[in-house]
Amino acid sequence: MQISFTRRFLLGTLVAAGLASGVARPASAEQSATAFVHSLGDRLVTIVNSDLSGPQKKEKVLPILQSDVDVDAIGRFCLGRYWRTATPEQQTEYLNLFRQIMLNKIIDNLGDYRGVSFTMGGTVPKGEDQSVNTVLHRPHQADANLEWVVSNSSGSPKIIDLLIEAASLRLTQRQDYASFIQQHGGQVSAILNALKIQVERHKAPKAD
Repeated sequence: MQISFTRRFLLGTLVAAGLASGVARPASAEQSATAFVHSLGDRLVTIVNSDLSGPQKKEKVLPILQSDVDVDAIGRFCLGRYWRTATPEQQTEYLNLFRQIMLNKIIDNLGDYRGVSFTMGGTVPKGEDQSVNTVLHRPHQADANLEWVVSNSSGSPKIIDLLIEAASLRLTQRQDYASFIQQHGGQVSAILNALKIQVERHKAPKAD
């Protein structure tokens, strides 16, 4: 069985890196989160809407993921309670695979979102984090209401979740992973094997 990110999860991770640029020195947590989400967008939107090749887009998206999305925190959350039962070696292997699959899926789908733009909404506290509301505009498709969750727990602002029409994407992925592992005897090794197959399939030459 192949474990795949849902289209919403892909969209979440893809757009989680962005909205438009440049608000300086905000005075509150809400303003800081808004400025963070706002400042990332121009870079990602420029990449998405460009005529760059897949490898070129991948090269440009990677540092955005590394600096502005807490990929490891998302990965740990998605593995849920099985993160605690995994060995240190399994945890390391899982996060490496998770990063590769996330990046590959984003790159594979960049072309689907050419012509995107965003409208900023309000920002409200969400526990210890901040929720930044936006509207995603896509050509020939309905607008999507997106809620970005920004955390400062790592010492700097990072995206840790995206909600589309109030549905949490990382929670959906967590449920999918848990279901798969349960179907395979509760063994973390089962999902590692499935993710490794996914990564290898992506590397294989595609038939014309």
